[in-house]
Amino acid sequence: MSALWIIVPFKDSRHSKQRLARLLSAEKRQALAHAMLEDVLDAIAPLRDRAPCVLVTVDPFARSVAARHGMRTLEDGAHDGHTGAVDAARRRLASEGATGFLTMPGDIPLVTVGEINELLDAHDHERGFTIAPAYDEQGSNGIACSPPLAVPLRFGENSFFPHLDAARATGLEPVVRHLAGFAADVDVPEDIGRLMERDRDGRSRAVRYLCSIGLASPVAATEPTR
Repeated sequence: MSALWIIVPFKDSRHSKQRLARLLSAEKRQALAHAMLEDVLDAIAPLRDRAPCVLVTVDPFARSVAARHGMRTLEDGAHDGHTGAVDAARRRLASEGATGFLTMPGDIPLVTVGEINELLDAHDHERGFTIAPAYDEQGSNGIACSPPLAVPLRFGENSFFPHLDAARATGLEPVVRHLAGFAADVDVPEDIGRLMERDRDGRSRAVRYLCSIGLASPVAATEPTR
């Protein structure tokens, strides 16, 4: 099997993005989650020969998109949150002979194939830990780790600096890459405004969807839709 895999955890989209509830209905949050996932997988797909992708999910839409791209899916850990999903996948991949992984979430719609390649190029594939933080250096939106089980991971709103400490505790000096697409995740209404500001041309499916439901500008992204 390939030496390094990309792991994308994606939870049941019926329960996606609860912190956007004051701005978007459940149906619209689900549609946004789907659009963002497609953006992310579009960026990953050209790398299938370098780093094939596995989605950890039970979501029917995610499984269908993965199949369309020829990507693998796993259900183990899919109900156990972001950390549980990544841990289950990296244990499975390690047992199958993978020597490392890159994990990234399904809600960074502006990520590009060039940025993913840049992160992979910066990573020591024999023994290394490479990380791309969220814009506020709180979240960890891209982590490459070799070997797969070398560093304990715990994702959340304040995970970036703890992950640096965890890597150093194992003797690995982390490599940090600040990449604009990796940085732009979407969790709260303010993130939508930032997303639309950064993608004024509507390159992403996510922004095109938001415009289609009336969030045509960063200003509009502060007001609820009906």
